[in-house]
Amino acid sequence: MKNSDSIVLDIRNVTKIYKNRKSLNQINFNIKAGEIFGFLGPNGAGKTTLIRIICGMTKPTEGEVFICGTSVQKHFEKAIVNLGAMIENCQTYSYMTGYQNLVYYANLYGKADHKYIDSIVSAVGMTERIHDKVKTYSYGMRQRIALAQALLHHPKVLVLDEPTNGLDANGVIELRQTLKNLAKKQKMGILISSHILSEMEQICDTFAVVDRGVVLEIKNKTDKKNVDSDKLIAINVNYPNFASKIIHENFDISAEIAGSCVLIPYEQQLYKKIMKLLKEKNITIFNVRLETKSLEELYLDILKENKMR
Repeated sequence: MKNSDSIVLDIRNVTKIYKNRKSLNQINFNIKAGEIFGFLGPNGAGKTTLIRIICGMTKPTEGEVFICGTSVQKHFEKAIVNLGAMIENCQTYSYMTGYQNLVYYANLYGKADHKYIDSIVSAVGMTERIHDKVKTYSYGMRQRIALAQALLHHPKVLVLDEPTNGLDANGVIELRQTLKNLAKKQKMGILISSHILSEMEQICDTFAVVDRGVVLEIKNKTDKKNVDSDKLIAINVNYPNFASKIIHENFDISAEIAGSCVLIPYEQQLYKKIMKLLKEKNITIFNVRLETKSLEELYLDILKENKMR
């Protein structure tokens, strides 16, 4: 149970209906200060719709979004002051420099703090090009400026929709570190919607899988129950096909084959019984190792289980 005082983004029973079709159906989750939360799902799952609702760009049919305890739907201006977002197209003036753009937007929030702007520019890796005109920027550079804009007013919550689009490998690595630093040092809650699972795996503390408007599962990396269930035992044997067959017949579980290994769920008692069975069947066991499922494997498992329901 999360301490309610630390929750900076709270999604409560959010439903959105378009022409009798539920784009979102009873979405519930929250994000605490310092947490990076990944929102995963196939195209059309409802990710962008939820982000637009969080930002107050679309009203939910039912439910509410709370930012630092304030309802976006009932007290928009008070709530939205604590939100920074990077979604859709970055609104910049191409004839101005990147720095001039940031100063302009900072003045909309109040007096521009040049020292703070400089720190943001450094954090997003734009120091060398910040005084060039925006029209000379690549798409990736515009993404960095968009992130800088989202941070100008010291938000408590940061919402990012596909933030690595247009970034090269170095840019992705730098962005990852920047977001981790923001979460850790400024205790910012960060929500990221992305289809790049390998990147989400390296940055997120928690992730939710959504499909057809429904949150199928929420997993936290530090939850021991989740960590154990996400592990597999890889048994290297001489006859993997035969081993997989007898495991399935005797224990009614899926024993996947990966090269010369048979993969079974991580469960101590089950493991002992399977090892005993393999020895009784004269199957040679060369090696046994513990593996953790990748985020991509977990994601596909969750979607597969949902389709079978």
